[in-house]
Amino acid sequence: MNEGVKLKDQQLKMRKPKWLKIKPPSGEKYLNIKKLSSELNIATVCQEARCPNMAECWGGGTATFMLMGEVCTRGCRFCSVKTGNPKGVLDHDEPKKLAYAISKMGLDYVVLTSVDRDDLEDEGSGHFAKSVQMVKELKPNIIVEVLTPDFHGKTDLIKKLVEAKPDVFAHNIETVRSLTKRVRDPRAGYDLSLNVLKQVKEIDPTRYTKTSIMLGLGETDEEVMQALKDLRDIHCDVVTFGQYLQPTKYKLKVEEYITPEKFDWWKKVSEDMGFLYVASGPLVRSSYKAGEYFMKGVIEKNRLQEQQQVRI
Repeated sequence: MNEGVKLKDQQLKMRKPKWLKIKPPSGEKYLNIKKLSSELNIATVCQEARCPNMAECWGGGTATFMLMGEVCTRGCRFCSVKTGNPKGVLDHDEPKKLAYAISKMGLDYVVLTSVDRDDLEDEGSGHFAKSVQMVKELKPNIIVEVLTPDFHGKTDLIKKLVEAKPDVFAHNIETVRSLTKRVRDPRAGYDLSLNVLKQVKEIDPTRYTKTSIMLGLGETDEEVMQALKDLRDIHCDVVTFGQYLQPTKYKLKVEEYITPEKFDWWKKVSEDMGFLYVASGPLVRSSYKAGEYFMKGVIEKNRLQEQQQVRI
C-alpha cells in the first residue's frame, strides 16, 4: 500500500461520525436572541464557539455570554479563542449592558464566562462579580451560572465572585491529569483547577460546583475514572462530558471519536459515584441546557424552602 492510499485510509477512519451532524439553528426565540445580542454588541459564546446546541439552548431560554473581550491571555491547545495581551483594556459598562440585554431576552438561565485576564490586577474577578450582581438586580428570579478562569487559585479573588452569589460556580478541569500539560496552557493545572472548585465549597457550601471533561484526546478509562474520584473528593456536584472537536488545523487533533453508547456509560458511572447531575454526550458542552433544566428545578426548589423557613 503506497503512502497516498494509507493517508486516505487514515482520513476516512477519522471522518466525523454521523452522530456529530447537527441541524442548522432556527426558531423565533433563537432569532430574537441573535438579533438582540447583535444590536447591543453582546458576545455569546454560543455564537463565538459555533456551539452545536445553540438553537436548542436558546429555544429553551438558556444562553452563555462571554465577558471582558475576545482576547485571552492564555493559549490552550484545544481552544480557538484569540491569544494575546489586552493590556488592561476593559469595558466597565459591560455589566450594565449585559444585564439590560438579558432582561430583554426572555431568558431564565444564563451562563457568564470569560477569557483569562491575567493582565488585570484582580484577573477580572471584580468585573465577573459586578456582572452577576447587576443581572440579578434587573432580573431577580433568573438563575446565574458562572464558568470562570482559575484566578491562579487566589482565595480572595475566588471569594469575591462566590460572594456575588452565582447559583452555580463552574470551572473546567478540561481533561485528565496526564494530558493537562499537552492540552492546556502551562499556567493552568489539574490540581489548581481542583483547588478552585474545592475553595468554592469551603467559602460557601451552598453554591453548586460544576466542571467539564472533554473526551477523545487520548485519555484512558482509568484516567477518567480517577478524575471523577478526584472531583467527588472535593464534593463537586455536576460533571459534563463532551466530544473534543478540533477547532482549527493548528490545534490538537482528535485522537478518537467516542460513541454515544460510551457517553451513556460514563453518565451512569458518574451518577453511581454520587454526582448530583451528569450531562454526557458527543455534542454536550459545559453549559449544555439539559443540565441547566435540571439545576433550575433543584435551585428553585431550594429557594422555595428558604422562603418557607424565613416565614416560619
